[in-house]
Amino acid sequence: MTKSILITGCSTGIGYYCAKALHDGGFRVVASVRNPQHLARFEALGIPCIILDLADDASIKQGFDEAVALCDGKLDALFNNGAYGQPGAVEDLPTDVLRAQFETNLFGWHTLTCLAVAHMRAHGGDSRIIQNSSVLGLVALPYRGAYNASKFALEGLTDTLRMELSGSNVQISLIEPGPIASEFRRNARVAFEQHIEIANSAHKTEYEAQLTRLNAQSAPQKFTLGPEAVYDKLLHALTAKRAKPRYYVTFPTYLMGYLKRLLSSAWLDKVLLKNR
Repeated sequence: MTKSILITGCSTGIGYYCAKALHDGGFRVVASVRNPQHLARFEALGIPCIILDLADDASIKQGFDEAVALCDGKLDALFNNGAYGQPGAVEDLPTDVLRAQFETNLFGWHTLTCLAVAHMRAHGGDSRIIQNSSVLGLVALPYRGAYNASKFALEGLTDTLRMELSGSNVQISLIEPGPIASEFRRNARVAFEQHIEIANSAHKTEYEAQLTRLNAQSAPQKFTLGPEAVYDKLLHALTAKRAKPRYYVTFPTYLMGYLKRLLSSAWLDKVLLKNR
């Protein structure tokens, strides 16, 4: 039977590519966007698309109900993807700006995930939830505190949910990309300039260098891959008999994941030896 999936954050980049690729591969895809101006491109592709604003609980609930209706009452999978990055030093982050980062990157995902889990439990069948995290959910970088915090929280919440769903019909996975070609840098620049007081900051020099990098659209980061690299992991998480808990994408994520496991093992060995 054809599997149905709701994907958030489909306006550009990873969400758009994965929605189209899954549709072409025979999945019953419902895409979601925040901006109504982006609906038309999906109509041309024959992919149902709904409005779903992850910073608005009412929009999330209405969008979820619409997605279920478009799938004839049964949704098999959810790919939480819609997010943005808010640059800025922690000391320069207004609390409201940090709160807004969490509304879109974590709280909205939580609301949607809980709706999906309840629906999937009630309808049975092989169900999947995939969270698109980040290498910055594994390691922290300066001037990325808001995004780091949202992804670290997502990692912990998802790992806990996976344990709590053990034995149920719902499998949950994390995809952890590093640099992927998308509109992420452009959107981060907009958020940076809109919410951070650059001129009077102690970090002004570094901010100016960051803006130069963010404006260098023709010079992608080293190790950048296309969105198809994320799609490959998503497809496995959706179709494998037993989905992996985590999927690394790009060299930096594999490296940081390995170092994190290595350091954790070394710390554990030290504790065990101390308490022998």
